Amino acid sequence: MNYTVYILQSLKNGRYYIGHTNDIKYRLWKHNTGKVKSTKPYLPWKIIYTEAYKTKSEAYRRELEIKQYKGGILFKRLLGQFNKTMRLKKKTNQLLKF
Repeated sequence: MNYTVYILQSLKNGRYYIGHTNDIKYRLWKHNTGKVKSTKPYLPWKIIYTEAYKTKSEAYRRELEIKQYKGGILFKRLLGQFNKTMRLKKKTNQLLKF
């Protein structure tokens, strides 16, 4: 059986949720129908990132690893946002120079 580590993003407020499952379609359905207490207030959710693993223990270890750097540079790199964020910061800094 294959397992998937996934990152969801709330379309309501941009929050992230990180988890793992052996059935990604069913798990997304549970999140979007309010059956997961921690994500219910922030419906709807979309999948923005996935990784596949052969075992549940590998997937769980990776989930914990991603949760450790949530919000930081490694998390942004994982989502492909690091370069975009840095370009925006540089552009903003250039606009503020007098």
